[in-house]
Amino acid sequence: ETLDDGQINPEFKALRKTLAFFYCEILQISRFVFVNPNPFELLKTSDRSKARRGRLRTAHGTVETPIFMPVTLASVKGLSSRDLREMHAQIILANTYHLYLRPGTELVARMGGVQKFMGWNGPMLTDSGGFQVWSLKDFRHITEDGVEFKSLLDGSCHKFTPESVMKAQREIGADIIMAFDECTPYPSTLEEAAHSLDLTLKWTRRAMDWLHENPSLHGYPQYFFGIVQGGMHKELRQKSIDALKEIAPDGYAMGGLSVGEPVETMYEIADFC
Repeated sequence: ETLDDGQINPEFKALRKTLAFFYCEILQISRFVFVNPNPFELLKTSDRSKARRGRLRTAHGTVETPIFMPVTLASVKGLSSRDLREMHAQIILANTYHLYLRPGTELVARMGGVQKFMGWNGPMLTDSGGFQVWSLKDFRHITEDGVEFKSLLDGSCHKFTPESVMKAQREIGADIIMAFDECTPYPSTLEEAAHSLDLTLKWTRRAMDWLHENPSLHGYPQYFFGIVQGGMHKELRQKSIDALKEIAPDGYAMGGLSVGEPVETMYEIADFC
């Protein structure tokens, strides 16, 4: 015998709705995991340049590359998540440094991850906070273990390590997460850039080790990207690329550009990488 909706206890109706939601979430994620073992697909390359078009599949949707990413603090100023969907935004970048300081990544985790926290069900990427910490030149101290810095919000002292930054990004729950790196300043000598690169590579290996021991918190895969550093020195950029291939992250990012170098130099290094 079936019952009309009016005869069903309201609490049971709410429970049924919640279970149906989680079933759809689990079905979506399981389909992604088993159907898409290789998340990136190269669709087209140019005969005249290094331009290419691709498709990146995540648990929260597909991203057509190349793509422009709005940068957020789990919200885009002046726009709602609905606005972003209507503008056909495909992926959003959230800032680990700022979310760590406010409202705190543990709170974001308790809310079910950054997508649920901000009401956005599309793909997301988080940076490591390395650039923000690097920019706090008068408020941070870099060591082999990590970076100690003062919050610009209240002056409180904090420390980022490769492990703590991976923990923060696990809690935030973005689909793509970045290695904690030192952004090599410009200008820098070959010796200075080499020391910075060695630190970044050590931190990347430590981050990978931590991630292998600490799986995703929110039930879907997160792709870990290593960051190519080396300043404006091509031999160091090549060393970074070779070392990252051995570390074998899920993807690669290009760091240490647009830090004050001439535009022509930026294009030259980007082309080399």
